Amino acid sequence: MKNILVTGGAGFIGSHVTRRLVHHHAECRVVCLDALTYAGNRENLADLEQMPNFCFVQADITDFERMQQIFDEYKIDAVVHLAAESHVDRSIADPFVFARTNVMGTLNLLEAARRVWEQQGGFNGHRFYQISTDEVYGALQMDDGAFTEEHRYEPHSPYSASKASADHFVRAYHDTYGLPTLISNCSNNYGPYQFPEKLIPLFIHNIRHGKPLPVYGRGLNVRDWLYVEDHAAAIETILWQGKSGETYNVGGNEERKNIDLVHTLIEITDRLLERPAGTSLSLITYVQDRAGHDLRYAIDSSKLQRELDWHPTHTFEAGIEATVRWYLQNGDWLDRLAARSVR
Repeated sequence: MKNILVTGGAGFIGSHVTRRLVHHHAECRVVCLDALTYAGNRENLADLEQMPNFCFVQADITDFERMQQIFDEYKIDAVVHLAAESHVDRSIADPFVFARTNVMGTLNLLEAARRVWEQQGGFNGHRFYQISTDEVYGALQMDDGAFTEEHRYEPHSPYSASKASADHFVRAYHDTYGLPTLISNCSNNYGPYQFPEKLIPLFIHNIRHGKPLPVYGRGLNVRDWLYVEDHAAAIETILWQGKSGETYNVGGNEERKNIDLVHTLIEITDRLLERPAGTSLSLITYVQDRAGHDLRYAIDSSKLQRELDWHPTHTFEAGIEATVRWYLQNGDWLDRLAARSVR
């Protein structure tokens, strides 16, 4: 695999994956593709612009003809597909956008890969890797075991439904055409460069500026948190070592109630801003719960750990401290992007 296409490479997870591949695989050309919509930011890749094995292409995965051109022009050997609409609130407001990007966009990439690779001599040496989410599995009760790769799909939001549909198309292309595919389902990511419509960067921004911290319901929903650099390392491992046709779950084994996470963010942010402890607790504002809000997600990564020897290296305590520090040190970046947030 000499030419690797990373879709959504200027986004949150995509920029970390792109950076890792560029630095760890100098023998490969990493083609970063992004439509640069509200969540894509080329500034996230500024440190890579002069790297000889990095190439940026602005394009939209919903444009099938353009996708075929890119596969052919750049002689793409492998795809790491991260481009997606990903915010549940936005999917509730406009599900059509999610169907177009997440479903049809993925189908465009699959078909472009199939056609071009067949024209170039077949699928040997090629890979199509779909990055998915734990949300396709639905919700867990508090006493349920974590999601495994065998858990059936039960999506509850337009976002998770669109990702589930995309996953089904990926598996169908493997089973029908023999396309060498991989899928991984990850838990909630956090870390630098996350667009501030998501809870952690949004709340850090609001704490800085003394704005309300809107907590859905009573904040009792539970999420498993994964530091983005650990996820990027898992993606790199799966891309090179994963078995074609397989699915791998990626989680941090760090479950937290949303309200506990909010208290952690307040404690760290107030401390780093040298404010008295508890200064920002009064900013917590309970709001009407999100429609179809899943109670709990938890990921069992034992297959990935057992078969490919991947393990998360960041504890939540260390990762969240580093994350808050990064956003405070990059306050201008955070303020500019927060202006585009839906909340």
